Amino acid sequence: MRWRNTSLLVVAALAFIGSVFAIERQLPRPFREYNGVEYQIGDVPVPTESTAPSEWAFARLMYPPGWNDGYRNRFGGDWREGWSLWTQDFPRADRHFSLAVRRLTRIDARSIEQCVNLDDGDDVYNWPWLYAVQVGEWGITDNQAQKLRDYLLRGGFFMADDFHGTTEWAVFQESMHRVFPDRPIVDIPDSDPIFHTVYDLDDRYQIVGAEHLQEGHKYDGYVAGWRGIYDDRGRVMIAISFNSDVGDSWEWADDPRYPEKFSALGVRLGVNYIVYAMTH
Repeated sequence: MRWRNTSLLVVAALAFIGSVFAIERQLPRPFREYNGVEYQIGDVPVPTESTAPSEWAFARLMYPPGWNDGYRNRFGGDWREGWSLWTQDFPRADRHFSLAVRRLTRIDARSIEQCVNLDDGDDVYNWPWLYAVQVGEWGITDNQAQKLRDYLLRGGFFMADDFHGTTEWAVFQESMHRVFPDRPIVDIPDSDPIFHTVYDLDDRYQIVGAEHLQEGHKYDGYVAGWRGIYDDRGRVMIAISFNSDVGDSWEWADDPRYPEKFSALGVRLGVNYIVYAMTH
């Protein structure tokens, strides 16, 4: 009897240890700073209490460069270490928007961003809201596309931003066909709850990037498109801001040279997307 009880205790202990290691593997990756194409480490101060536990964090998607990536040969090196187009507007946009979420909502938002690599095990599943910039110049792999598909079908939300014109649309559309070959990209109707979770955003004008204010658009991207991909329940899984630069509206929200109307819409749009992602 003593031997049996001892054996049961050993088995229970091993099971507990196994569960601890299983849980440990699922823990979110720690916060890390990266050098970007616009800002280097130290240029934007890290907020206080930056890694305190929270309900939401700005999760920025890391990705390899595509064939038309303008920075592809400028810096070289490993995209997983920064200095790549996924860092456009980073980290200034991320931290400005996180601050806005803290001020404008009751969401317990982390004050610092989190960079997420789809190749990094199961880490993406720790971040229910995911953002990527310049998605018309990215080069996600087939494995990354499959991981993104699984993440979204499990309830994740992806905001695809800041790509413009015919060529960049074609690049993004091809990548989305690999993510969801069976689901079309459609215009999100004005009546969709995603535009009314916090703010009523029936009037969604084109958000112009800071470098293109004089032209009013980039490339041949003359008309803003607010598009998406839905799941079987009618939930928006991917929210697409085509021919608009929402990231710039966050990045330059505190700069008087950048039109306030763009930042006003960009912040409200982002807040709606977050609340929608957390409630649908």
